[in-house]
Parts: sequence; structure tokens; C-alpha cells
Amino acid sequence: MRYRLTVLLTGLMLPTLLSAASLRDDDGRSRVEILRLSGDLRAHDPSLVRNERTGEWFVFSTGDPLVAGGNIQIRRSTDLHNWTYAGTVFEAIPAWILQSIPGVTSLWAPEVRLHDGTYYLYYAASTFGSNRSAIALATSKTLEPDSWVDQGLVTESRSTDDFNAIDPAVVEDVNGTPYLGFGSFFSGIRMVQLQWPSGMLAPGQGQPLRLADRFVPPNALESAELVYRDGWYYLFVSFDFCCQGTNSTYKIAVGRSRTPTGPYFDKLGTPLEHGGGTVILSQQGTQFGPGGESIFGDLLAYHFYDGTANGDFRLSIRRIAWSDDGWPMVASPVPGL
Repeated sequence: MRYRLTVLLTGLMLPTLLSAASLRDDDGRSRVEILRLSGDLRAHDPSLVRNERTGEWFVFSTGDPLVAGGNIQIRRSTDLHNWTYAGTVFEAIPAWILQSIPGVTSLWAPEVRLHDGTYYLYYAASTFGSNRSAIALATSKTLEPDSWVDQGLVTESRSTDDFNAIDPAVVEDVNGTPYLGFGSFFSGIRMVQLQWPSGMLAPGQGQPLRLADRFVPPNALESAELVYRDGWYYLFVSFDFCCQGTNSTYKIAVGRSRTPTGPYFDKLGTPLEHGGGTVILSQQGTQFGPGGESIFGDLLAYHFYDGTANGDFRLSIRRIAWSDDGWPMVASPVPGL
């Protein structure tokens, strides 16, 4: 969950939180746009997706045990700015998850991808601090709350494993082969190969590949997001700690590779598998701990903890600018620093 929500509040409709801002460089060129959002913005670990048929926007997010039984939440918008709560993916947590992962009270960190007319929603089930975890799959043709069919287990981790099977992220290579990145703390970000159209694990794999590891206990690294752009595969991750209100230290970092399986390097050339990662977004003003990111096109969706709302979490969306040498930019340097 991009480790897990430890403070759970139940408010729904929220006032506008972000001002529209177009950050510019010294030459006056637009670099980063922070979208103005309103409505119900209480989404943790958001996954942003657009319905290809209707053009409507959706955000899927981690469940709250106090709302609809802890199921993955759905919000929608016709204009990408005003958001309304639409319901949940399931009416109840699937029985097989409750049997497999004792103590589960909510489902975490969804990832939505479209393939051949079907939306694939990967989600995680676990408990705080444990790597007895599972990543599962649901599918839909429409993205609507009443349309999802649970397809069951994709992969899992047990207490004897050195990895944690949560925080799924999916990317396709240039040949259309899908890969699943995942991981939280423990041994960092790992990867397995999937197959279409099932969306399940491809056969004949060994241990998950290693993509990123900070090498400093407790290896505070999670929330992978994988994107292909102009010949590069980008691995976005969240460093440090979420879920502590204004004490949260989450920040978003990135590396890139010529292949989906790595190795990934940051802007200085340091391997992400050995402590690398270029930080592109961290605390700014009253926005604490940005992370739990997802990317749709050139849009970065993430949550932060709002210093003007007692540290409760909020959705934010920024439009990514790309440097001439192909690195993502989502914030500008603070003048005078």
C-alpha cells in the first residue's frame, strides 16, 4: 500500500485543494502544470485511467476499512478536474483473499491497464508490516463499479520470501509482452513476466528479477510505476515513509533503462538496484509526502498529506514536462535555493 494506511478517516466531499499553476523556466517556457482539482479527492495510491470509448476519467485507489468494506475505491471525472466518488470494485473482499491472507481489512494500491478492449485491474492484499501478501486481478469492459470480475491470484509472497508482493505496476515491451513490477521494503522492487490475454504469470519463471534496492535498512522503497516512452523504460518509485500525516517523508524518484527488465539507472548513472534514484518530487509547502504515483500519458497522479487538513491524504495530478535528454520533470527549483 505503499506500505499501508495507518490513519483512516471517512470524509468524502472536499474543497478545492490545488491552485492551477504553470511553472516556467528562466526563458518563460511552460514546464510543469499542476491541475486544479475539486470534489472528492480522498484517494490514496491513485491509479489514473481514461475510458477509451467515453473519454471519462477514472481514479482507482486503496480501500478504507471504514468505507464499503475496504474495497478498491472508484472516483470519476468528465474533465479531469472535478471528481466524484462512484463506488467500489467489489461489494465485498473476495473470500479466497480472506482465507489466504489472515487479517486483511482492505485492498491496496490498484493498477489499471487496457489490453485488447479489456481493462485489467491488479490489486494487492496484505497486512501492515507483513510480506504474507498477494497480488490479484480483476477485469472489466467498462471501468464501472458493477462491472468487475475477480480473476484470482496472480502472484504472492510468504514469510520465507525476501520480497513483498504488493504495489503492482504493469508495462508492455515494444513487442507487447507484459511485465509486472512490484515490491515494498524487504528486497525492494522485483519483476515477473505476465502473459496476455489471461493477465497471469507466464510459465517457466524462477525468482522475480531485481529492479531496485536502496541497500539501507529498512529499505524504504515501494510503489513502483513503469512507463515506456521514446525508447526508454522508466521506473518510478516512492522513497521513504507514507501514512504518517504531516510526518510522512514519501518522495517520488525515477530511473530508466533500455529494456523493461533493467538495469535501471538514475540521472547520475547510479543503478537503482544499488541505491540509485533521481528524486523528482518531494515535500512542497503544505503538501507532505507525495507518492503512491501512477502515470497516464503525460499525467502524474499521486497522493499527498495535506498540512491544511490535519495531514489527511489528497489526490493531486500534474502534467509531466520532459527534458531534452528525456528525463521527467514535475517540479521546479525553489527560487533562491
